Amino acid sequence: MRSPRRCSRNGCPRQAVATLTYVYNESTAVVGPLAAFAEPHTYDLCEPHARSLTAPRGWEVVRHEGEFEPPPPTTDDLVALAEAVREAARPAPRPPQDDQNHPSAPPAPSATSRRGHLRVIPPTH
Repeated sequence: MRSPRRCSRNGCPRQAVATLTYVYNESTAVVGPLAAFAEPHTYDLCEPHARSLTAPRGWEVVRHEGEFEPPPPTTDDLVALAEAVREAARPAPRPPQDDQNHPSAPPAPSATSRRGHLRVIPPTH
């Protein structure tokens, strides 16, 4: 399942709702709604970091006016979630019960032996 994009700030666990892009030739930092795809040279920010961003002296900050909202889940996200739930609900495969057919099992002893609650008794002659 694709996880939601997280804030790019170190140590911030919040979900990203905005994208920061620097326009170097205009000395401008642009904070807008979350871009559809993560791209190189852009930074995803959570709402507190998007609202409190400051730029170096001489730079201008252009900020989106309005609410930053997390993106709605896509159908891919919903399908992936459904598959994860189905996978978790499947019973775990049982190990083989017949160890004598297993190639790494030791050979059965000729005398009386005990396996779990069953006892193997050799035939009498």
